[in-house]
Amino acid sequence: MKLRNFKIDNNQPMVLMGGMNVLESRDLVMEVAERFKEVTSKHNINYIFKGSFDKANRSSINSFRGPGVEEGLKILQEVSETFDIPVITDIHEPNQAEIVSEVCELIQIPAFLARQTDLVNAAAKTQSIIQFKKPQFLSAPEMSNIVEKCIAAGNDKITLCERGNSFGYNNLVVDTINFQILKNLSKPVIFDVTHSLQLPGGLGSATGGRREYVLSLAKAGISQSIAGLFLEAHPNPDEAKCDGPCALPLSVLEEFLKQIKDLDQFVKNQNELDIS
Repeated sequence: MKLRNFKIDNNQPMVLMGGMNVLESRDLVMEVAERFKEVTSKHNINYIFKGSFDKANRSSINSFRGPGVEEGLKILQEVSETFDIPVITDIHEPNQAEIVSEVCELIQIPAFLARQTDLVNAAAKTQSIIQFKKPQFLSAPEMSNIVEKCIAAGNDKITLCERGNSFGYNNLVVDTINFQILKNLSKPVIFDVTHSLQLPGGLGSATGGRREYVLSLAKAGISQSIAGLFLEAHPNPDEAKCDGPCALPLSVLEEFLKQIKDLDQFVKNQNELDIS
């Protein structure tokens, strides 16, 4: 799948969808985007900026949701134009699809909403690349239904994003076999390592997380020879307004990505074996 001057494909060099969970402020977004751009350019990593203008599924009514669609899209457009990079963001309602597609080359459907037919249809009609987060409650084979729904609406430009499955209360696990099952659907597969580290509802009124495992879990996903990684970072994760417990400290971004890229290259240079 072609995006600007690079391809998103399970057999191509990794793509990074990186940025921050929610657009906290224009200045902070520009700081984060600039650092991601610097590091990815230095290490020749294909890069897409990620940021959400609204977090509609927060645990508490008191949780920060974001600047909203109008202000959020202004910020995302500035990021795209300033750093000459594509951007991706979430939509939650069908009426957001068209306006978001005017700024974002990729539209993400959140995990909790991936089976919402009206939302899928609206996103598909934009002819943007549509990324579907795999719901925490679905098995990997069931994602074929979502792919078929999007194609039936006229859009086969699809990426599939693994983000773990619910395991009991307040816990997620990542089954690495899922990566191969999703690849068998003939679509690029992205690994959302950030949200796979969540402990949903683990803090009572907010989601907990385990960012100390972000490098090891990212390596596990990239070892599966997939299209790329989804990663959120923050200058001070403990002060982040959403999912701070899962966010990578921005200060270690370069060393983190260097290790991940090295592994991606190593894995994709190996000959695959037919063990069917």
